[in-house]
Amino acid sequence: MASAAEQLAANINFGSIAKAEELKKRIWFTLGALIIYRLGTYIPLPGVNPEALAQSFQNASGGVLGLFNMFSGGAVERMAIFALNIMPYISASIIVQLLTSVLPSLEALKKEGEAGRKILNQYTRYLTVFLALFQSWGIAVGLQSSGNIVLAPGPFFLISTVITLTGGTMFLMWLGEQITSRGIGNGTSLIIFAGIVANLPRAIAGTLELGRQGAISTGLILGVIVMAVAIIYFVVFMERAQRRLLINYPKRQVGNRMYEGQTSFLPLKLNTSGVIPPIFASSLLLLPATIASFQSTDGTGIVAMLTAYLGHGRPAYMFLYAALIVFFAFFYTAIVFNPTETADNLKKQGGFIPGIRPGERTADFIDQVLTRITVLGAAYLVIICLIPELLVSYAALPFYFGGTSLLIVVSVTMDTVAQVHGHLLAHQYEGLVKKAKLKGARRR
Repeated sequence: MASAAEQLAANINFGSIAKAEELKKRIWFTLGALIIYRLGTYIPLPGVNPEALAQSFQNASGGVLGLFNMFSGGAVERMAIFALNIMPYISASIIVQLLTSVLPSLEALKKEGEAGRKILNQYTRYLTVFLALFQSWGIAVGLQSSGNIVLAPGPFFLISTVITLTGGTMFLMWLGEQITSRGIGNGTSLIIFAGIVANLPRAIAGTLELGRQGAISTGLILGVIVMAVAIIYFVVFMERAQRRLLINYPKRQVGNRMYEGQTSFLPLKLNTSGVIPPIFASSLLLLPATIASFQSTDGTGIVAMLTAYLGHGRPAYMFLYAALIVFFAFFYTAIVFNPTETADNLKKQGGFIPGIRPGERTADFIDQVLTRITVLGAAYLVIICLIPELLVSYAALPFYFGGTSLLIVVSVTMDTVAQVHGHLLAHQYEGLVKKAKLKGARRR
């Protein structure tokens, strides 16, 4: 089966996209939706002084605001109507996903299939509205209390800011769902992808300009380019890496028909937790710097001390960053993958792992394998996330393109290309099967 799929994928002709009308419509719809999103990141909030805002953001850009500004494509720096981006929706999705492992009622909904999934999605939307209202109120109060950023402080500014920012998040949530159903790729991921990639050309241009001026050596720039290509290749390899457990299904009789035994695989991803560990770790470590940026301190106090020791490139920051990534990798993997439930499902379907007794022994074996590959997955995340930190700290690179953003960009690109492959396969299926058969006959 694998060789046949590889033959079909090898015969795909991307020039046939012009003939695939449905695929073209989906691509154009996705591009149009992303253009609308990017335009919204340049529409400022009413009643905000842009010059005072830019000065204030420059002082606080080293904290969580800088991280969110990177995900939003500069919308936070400009305090646009999409400043919250789609982050409240992502936070709500993670919270609901975690609660399904804690609350029996939500876990029962998860097992109900499509009907339960729709109810959970509705809960996620309600929680998104609540988080967006809470965060937008915090932003409005913070802006109003930060000097001369707000032109006309008062209740009207607070209410209009909350409504605008919450409405922007809800529009992006709807836009992401439309991209998922009518476009190509996952809409939520593509919106974050567009925000990250939008600032990349400017950063690259700034780096090349510094190289032209002699501030950065040409050898360093070439070395970074080669390293970036190698890291991207490494990320693609690790994101596709799986540990496949062999599953056997014995012969079974259904009515008067006897079905032969079958063999399949249980794929366990090397990086089950995805980009969640770096996001959580970065947010926690940047909290002290964010709090300190809004306080007028004289360099003393707990917050100031934490900020001094947890700055980018400091040994304490590196150690805690790596430790938090490892912790969240194991924690999130334990939440999203239940070996006992998987073993029970295999037992109900009559499947078993050769040499392992069904039931509790199978669950223990799956848990043991999952723990081992999670060690490799966590080490991979630590390496990918610490390399940019080392480059910024010791090579003095002028822009920061962290491991979290790199993982998001590569993962979203892989997912989108896979969906394009799927649509092309569906469009060319008959012709591809004929080509594969002809090639197979010639080889014989």
